[in-house]
Amino acid sequence: MKYDKFTIETTSYNNSFWNEMMKGHNKSEVLNKGNIGSEMFVLPYDSNKKYNDIINDECIFRKIATNLKAKESDNTILVSDSDDTAEWSQSNDPQNIKNVVNNFTRKKMECHTLSIISRMDSDIIEDEKFDIEDYLIKHFAKSFGKAEENAFINGTGIKMPTGILNNTDGAEIGATTTELTFDNVISLYFSVKPEYRTKGSWLMNDEVAKTLYTLKDADGNYLWNHNTNTIMGRPVYITNAMPSTGKIIAFGDFSYYWVVTRKPISARAINELFIANQQIGYLASEYFDGKLIRTEAIKVLQLN
Repeated sequence: MKYDKFTIETTSYNNSFWNEMMKGHNKSEVLNKGNIGSEMFVLPYDSNKKYNDIINDECIFRKIATNLKAKESDNTILVSDSDDTAEWSQSNDPQNIKNVVNNFTRKKMECHTLSIISRMDSDIIEDEKFDIEDYLIKHFAKSFGKAEENAFINGTGIKMPTGILNNTDGAEIGATTTELTFDNVISLYFSVKPEYRTKGSWLMNDEVAKTLYTLKDADGNYLWNHNTNTIMGRPVYITNAMPSTGKIIAFGDFSYYWVVTRKPISARAINELFIANQQIGYLASEYFDGKLIRTEAIKVLQLN
């Protein structure tokens, strides 16, 4: 059995989860090991893996951010980040231990809950040919992925993650313009320190990308490399959660945006609310927070 506080791998748990509880039948005691409170049950190991594979495709930040797991708790935790440099010394010299306590940047990570309630006809669920696991995992991942991506970009930090465009704790403004041109995109690139450019990525929406795709310099060279889908050698990611006015382009090292999962994704069937319509409801929840740990790592282009 695998049980790492985020997943459970046993055939009995998997069968009880999908064939009993999620079909609206009585719950067996086997499910108790996956109960994280409020009658919510963690997805079985293989189901959780499938879910993570899909949501990594649905949410860009799951690819480019740093994804961490923390203790199963609703309490606030502090995460730290610092600039530590390696130093040379003779092998017999005593190590030069610095007092680096004050060099750490500490940020609070909360436990926010993202939930969805879906419902399905009982006849479909009881059809032996219907793959309830496949359907619900894809449905949850697509819905959560879209909501996550919007929060990681535009989140207020109040009952939700803090987005990279947040005016207080988000990315810094690297360039300001009244018109999107070749030159001010280059200015944004060089506003980011070299150590963040080497693993940097571009983030924008379709409308902005369409404009950048056609921009040329004075010699007729495209800003956007059409063969590699890169700008200045760095990859471009498209998401329509980014705005078309205001902070329209973000560039930098998105690994300094941390997504901290506090509890495993969990779900439960809800029979009583929809029984009159011969339907079964499904409540699924994620528990996590997201925040830009180092604000200088990403810069944005402000279009006024």
